[in-house]
Amino acid sequence: MPLDHPSTYLFLLAGARQGGNTETLARAAAAELPAHATQTWLNLRDLPLPPFDDIRHTGDGVYPQPEGPEKTLLDATLAADNLVIASPLYWYSVSASAKLYLDYWSAWLRVPGADFKARMRGKTLWTVSVLSSTDHTTADPLIGTLRLSADYLGMTWGGALLGYGNRPDDILTDPEALTRAKTFFA
Repeated sequence: MPLDHPSTYLFLLAGARQGGNTETLARAAAAELPAHATQTWLNLRDLPLPPFDDIRHTGDGVYPQPEGPEKTLLDATLAADNLVIASPLYWYSVSASAKLYLDYWSAWLRVPGADFKARMRGKTLWTVSVLSSTDHTTADPLIGTLRLSADYLGMTWGGALLGYGNRPDDILTDPEALTRAKTFFA
């Protein structure tokens, strides 16, 4: 990326709790970004999407132009160089709101004029997740979902920042995760 083009980061908060452990860890990592990096923070709880309706094989399979929260999310997704999905580990995968957001990628691939696949190519996808286990392999399905989604769209996989937290603010007692946060985006 040219030096005169600052990096843009879209942080998608996908937790079921405001100010939860995953958001805290994501904000710790974001605090280390260079001053010229643009950060946009969107909470998926504030941008509710209706259940995804798969119409790929109905009629012409073309999806309508997004409106409301869907348009906000599509526009923000396309505007960012880096997408950070901050989702707690729920049942070994991303949260329901993060999964629904990813389901909408299927629609955006078929929205006339969006050029979603071409415009996603070359962006970087990252994840930040806090889990209630010290065994980080329990997050393998979450990481696999996001890494494979990045691969499908020709995105770069930036990696996963994982931490431990079961109760509110537990992440603050995970010094290893907080240390990794300092260099996560480096």
